[in-house]
Amino acid sequence: MISIIIPVWNEVGHLPATLAAAHEPGLASEVIVVEAGTKENTGGVAPAVGWTLITSARRQRAAQMNLGASRSQGELLLFLHADTRLYPGALSKIQSAMADPGMAGGGFARRFASHSPWLGLTSRLADYRGRVFGWLFGDQAIFIRRTTFNRLGGYPDWDLFEDLELSRRMKRHGRVVLLEPPITSSARRFQARGPVLTTLRDLVLTLQYFAGVHPNRIATRLARLGEPKKD
Repeated sequence: MISIIIPVWNEVGHLPATLAAAHEPGLASEVIVVEAGTKENTGGVAPAVGWTLITSARRQRAAQMNLGASRSQGELLLFLHADTRLYPGALSKIQSAMADPGMAGGGFARRFASHSPWLGLTSRLADYRGRVFGWLFGDQAIFIRRTTFNRLGGYPDWDLFEDLELSRRMKRHGRVVLLEPPITSSARRFQARGPVLTTLRDLVLTLQYFAGVHPNRIATRLARLGEPKKD
């Protein structure tokens, strides 16, 4: 069974479509939505299929996903952003890929819901990064074996880059696959600055992470500047 874990915070506008797309008839799965301090009525969302809503005491994506994983039952864990849509048959592709015992986990190629040529280019570069290095971000719908996830201790208690860190650690325990066709993620976080400036900002933050700056320090600096987090 696949456990689909969706961390949310004020995501009522995106959640119904994401939940509907996460259902695949004939495939054993469960959906766990983990909200944290939302002012919206997440429980009032009426998707096409059933799901479980739990509440996290912390509004941190890593903490929410770890909590969801601890409450789930599936042998495979899929971490899905509330504004990211799977395509029909995506769950079956995960099952087929993970039938190989040497596979630790993976993610999907991703395209943004935007006509921006720049975002199209960066998405293809992300595909290359995922195939060659096995480095994945959360909007690529990371999936992993429960046994591997537990062995890694779950997501690190970080405010940023918990997704990239998990994928890098995951690769030490087996192969990491990038599945296609691409899934679709919202381009909303590019609206304030535009695609180019937002991407360059993300690159600077990522270089800081690779240089050894702790992600929580990066997040604290952003908060002091009144900046939103990378993801």
